Amino acid sequence: MSGTCYEIHGVRIYECERDGAHPRSDGDAVELVSEAWGHRAQLVVIPAERLGDDFFDLKTRIAGEILQKFVTYHMRVAILGDISRYVATSLALRDFVYESNRGRHIWFVENIEELGQLILRAS
Repeated sequence: MSGTCYEIHGVRIYECERDGAHPRSDGDAVELVSEAWGHRAQLVVIPAERLGDDFFDLKTRIAGEILQKFVTYHMRVAILGDISRYVATSLALRDFVYESNRGRHIWFVENIEELGQLILRAS
């Protein structure tokens, strides 16, 4: 996997490329965490386009498997991009996004500016 690294408010971030294989399992999540550790990142940004429709369908359990690995390995993760079409059709996803964004480990953000605000709040 390849991506880019940068910092926001002193937090080192590893951002995955938009193109590439969709993560589908906890093993894929571990691979992302390992890649981030290799870059000494504290947070992984995954573009929403990289995840695919089934990730946002909570019944598939893909999101739960993947995001749980990030929490288990104490690696923060942000899903970056417009997911409004998914949230509009699923109350469960809407609630999950809302609760995640109140926490410190899993965030759903539309843009980098919003991510910066959450990083400041979590500091």
